[in-house]
Amino acid sequence: MTDVVVAGVGMVPFAKPRESGAYLDLAENAARVALADAGLNYSAVGQAYAGYVYGDSASGQAALYGLGLTGIPVVNVNNNCSTGSSALFLARQAVASGVVDCALALGFEQMTPGALSSTFTDRVSPLFRHDDAHRDICGPDDAPQAARLFGGAGQAYVDEYGIDPAVFARISVKARRHAANNPCAVFRDPITLEDVLASPVVYGPLTRLQCCPPTCGAAAAVVCTPEFARAHGCDDSVRIKAQSLVTDVPGAFDAGDMRKVVGYDMTVKAAHEVYEASGVSPEDLRVVELHDCFTTNEFLTYEALGLTPQGTAEKFVLEGDNTYGGRVVTNPSGGLLSKGHPLGATGLAQCTELVWQLRGHAEARQVDGVNVALQHNLGLGGACVVTLYEKAGV
Repeated sequence: MTDVVVAGVGMVPFAKPRESGAYLDLAENAARVALADAGLNYSAVGQAYAGYVYGDSASGQAALYGLGLTGIPVVNVNNNCSTGSSALFLARQAVASGVVDCALALGFEQMTPGALSSTFTDRVSPLFRHDDAHRDICGPDDAPQAARLFGGAGQAYVDEYGIDPAVFARISVKARRHAANNPCAVFRDPITLEDVLASPVVYGPLTRLQCCPPTCGAAAAVVCTPEFARAHGCDDSVRIKAQSLVTDVPGAFDAGDMRKVVGYDMTVKAAHEVYEASGVSPEDLRVVELHDCFTTNEFLTYEALGLTPQGTAEKFVLEGDNTYGGRVVTNPSGGLLSKGHPLGATGLAQCTELVWQLRGHAEARQVDGVNVALQHNLGLGGACVVTLYEKAGV
């Protein structure tokens, strides 16, 4: 796989829906920051991929036209919560294939308060086995759909391994502790384990403080060939070493296991492809940004990415191997739980954080000894993108 340089990244601070500006301004500002970081004008970009989930047709053009009318292809991307990384996947692919020397990936979202609406559960329900066990896993119809799915997945793990479900709540505490050092995060105040467990129950083991909030925001990345970077004086110190986009695999909806429905097998497959293509193993990782839409999903993803062996995620959390001083710092940005989750922007915000980490620009969040970094972005329906970044010359 051809290495692609991440020449510039940028994001705007995420905000609660009632406190946010219009998506046109958020998106344009994030793109400008990424271009400035790369030291490039918009006229240098050969293609642009604009990701968002809630918005009008051709919102990407509306967001980018403020940068200029250059006539380049602008492709609008929607892959649910993995939209931002899907836009990055396409931009990287365009550069790696030689179609263009430089491409822009942009992600943005202007959301409304409340739980996310989705037709995913309705679409996949005919594929479920309609037995009592499945009805018990899915839970009551009045619970938010996403919470039913990810809460059910967490409960399935509890049932198999007999762990204390309170371990999930520790992930929220860790997320806030990390976000305290991130000026772009929405929720930066510390919380205790008791706070998390005492917050209202949403579904199964999930309480409100274990669910990511609807958020508005934008992030962007400029990718290019190494030759283009050198010719234009761009920072070429960070490269995408390997990347995989995987959709649902056979058995995802017929095994009676909510862990499969929420993309566990997609993550396993995408991670395996990235490790194989890059020659990097999970043991080489010191920092990971992964998709913590719910605490249960971060917990399950530890094992799906190979950060800890199957059945050992509880020990991984309790021994602090998921934070500073442990084996691999997960979500130094605060993750979706605390930084926020504007769907189209999330994947590119993860990219931005990891590029800062590899450049040594993450300030108080900086993880020591970072030479490679892994990103995991998941969207139900489904698509999972895993990306491996590497410091050049390593």
